[in-house]
Amino acid sequence: MFESLQEKLGRAFRILSGKGRITEKNIEEAVRMVKLSLLEADVNYKVVKEFINRVLEKAVGEEVLRSFSPDQQFIKIVRDELISVLGEKISRLELQSNPSKVVLVGLQGTGKTTSCAKLAYRLKSQGKKPLLVAADVYRPAAIDQLEQLGKQIGIPVCSGDRKNPLGIIRQGIEDATRNVNDVIVFDTAGRLHVDEDMMSEVREIVKIVKPDEVLMVVDSMMGQDAVTSANKFNDALELSGFIVTKLDGDARGGVILSIRHVTGKPVKFVGISEKVDGLEVFHPDRVAGRILGMGDVLGLVNKIQERVDADKAKELEEKFMKNKFDLEDFLAQLQEIKKMGSIADLLEMVPGVPKDVDVGGGEKNIAKTEAIINSMTKVERRNPRVIDYSRKQRIAKGSGTTVVEVNRVLKSFDQMKVMFKKMGKKGKLLKELKGMPF
Repeated sequence: MFESLQEKLGRAFRILSGKGRITEKNIEEAVRMVKLSLLEADVNYKVVKEFINRVLEKAVGEEVLRSFSPDQQFIKIVRDELISVLGEKISRLELQSNPSKVVLVGLQGTGKTTSCAKLAYRLKSQGKKPLLVAADVYRPAAIDQLEQLGKQIGIPVCSGDRKNPLGIIRQGIEDATRNVNDVIVFDTAGRLHVDEDMMSEVREIVKIVKPDEVLMVVDSMMGQDAVTSANKFNDALELSGFIVTKLDGDARGGVILSIRHVTGKPVKFVGISEKVDGLEVFHPDRVAGRILGMGDVLGLVNKIQERVDADKAKELEEKFMKNKFDLEDFLAQLQEIKKMGSIADLLEMVPGVPKDVDVGGGEKNIAKTEAIINSMTKVERRNPRVIDYSRKQRIAKGSGTTVVEVNRVLKSFDQMKVMFKKMGKKGKLLKELKGMPF
């Protein structure tokens, strides 16, 4: 989502490249470019104005450190200020009571119901025993949606009489006490715009629940409207923080840079995909790094650790070393890669990767490779040597590909086996990575 902002900020930093010192003259154009970049990214005007003033104050006349060139020094100043705007440190959930209670509020269409399920799923993965409460009785199928999501993630949903939101809220608290749920996540009604009826109902819900957290769900694609709504909700309810959704979309990114500064309340989570595990803790320093094109190596490592099965990885490593790696293992590896998200998202987290890299081919190749291996019999997967031309024709037809593409997968698999055989003997890996289908 930060691609456009990265590109424009990159131009600002290049203005100072090769200069010996940051001065008022050579920084003027760079700062103007930063200002335009932020405004075009839909960052609130007041936020931009204060941000630029602080950058100027720190940058003008700053002596370039021995290890920095002027552009690097300027990047450091901008990065520090971005982190300051974004919140400087991680803001975690404060769950003190038992059962703890989290109320999600926001406008209709922001992904509030899905975020409830994602948050409950995250809490469950941390050893909690959550209960979901479906109190949005106005949006058609909102309760059905939450019940379906609850079933998918194995978390109970209280929907009461499906008519009276306050009654559903009270029943949810009773159910949680009876069933020893230690945290309750409440889904509340939204509207297409802020109105007094909605605010009155949500205020009453908060009064009954006495929540540990009141989180507003904000759509990152809403721009300045999201900031205005955030202010109104915060004035009415005293929010404890935000969940910003749809960061996997093509939003310009201004919302995430504006809402904390304008409301004084932190972003606690970000939605990075539609999947139930697509909710992540918000790390201001990592987001600042991604905005500046510096990547997010720690985030990538965490993603791998969270989503790759350690036991399977160890088992696979042993197969590599013994050269017993077959096409079933190859397929399993492709499925592990898919768990971590799109190739584009993963590459964005790696520093130094050019923004114009075409990842579409890689995504298509993974899909084709998976289809080809799925069209093979168990015998063929375990012993690819039996695959003759007639089998290749059958596999190609079954996978919607061609014999040429089947040959490519088999050749890539053979290359991978050779690579791991060499790695087992000499530990040489990187030189052999060319030509792989992913």
